[in-house]
Amino acid sequence: MRGLRRALTPKEKIDRTAYDLFTRHGIHSVGVDTIVARSGVGKMTLYRHYASKDQLALAFLERRWAVFSRGWQSAVEELGLRPRQALLAIFDVLDKWYRSPGYAGCPVVKAFLESSESDDEVGAGALRYFSMVRGYLRKLAAHAGVRDPDGIAMQWHILVWGSIIGACAKDRDAARRAKEMAAAILAREEGPASRRHRIKRQRR
Repeated sequence: MRGLRRALTPKEKIDRTAYDLFTRHGIHSVGVDTIVARSGVGKMTLYRHYASKDQLALAFLERRWAVFSRGWQSAVEELGLRPRQALLAIFDVLDKWYRSPGYAGCPVVKAFLESSESDDEVGAGALRYFSMVRGYLRKLAAHAGVRDPDGIAMQWHILVWGSIIGACAKDRDAARRAKEMAAAILAREEGPASRRHRIKRQRR
């Protein structure tokens, strides 16, 4: 019938429940038993879809990238700013996130910090996630005509990490402080050669 929503499959229930719990509480602090109880799906059914909790965590990281990270990228792009302005607007988008009632930090950062080894499955998955974030930042930096896109991407990523932790520590203005530092980096980076290169790119 028109207007009726289809029932979720067991896998969709698992994915949705895990996404919500991992986002709110972190990957390592949420056990399989909790996911089973909240989703209403049997443990054997969960293990038919995911051989281990690590596999479920990796699926979460992929979904987090698709849902959240592409969401804030779209929010920046929808502003219609030039790449140089967009680099700074990232922190405006983060500021809204940090001030939202449900802000509980970044589950990917938590997952990486809680991993016993950076080369275990979850830690490696978090590193891939970070690499994709830096790839987006590098693209913006390259389009902005900066002299060292890789360096700017790394600096921006450090500022994002720092502001995430700052917001968790109840600094409501963490993103705004990070934006001030980012603006100072761009101002210092913009020498005559960089300015000529940027203007040339904008005229194309």
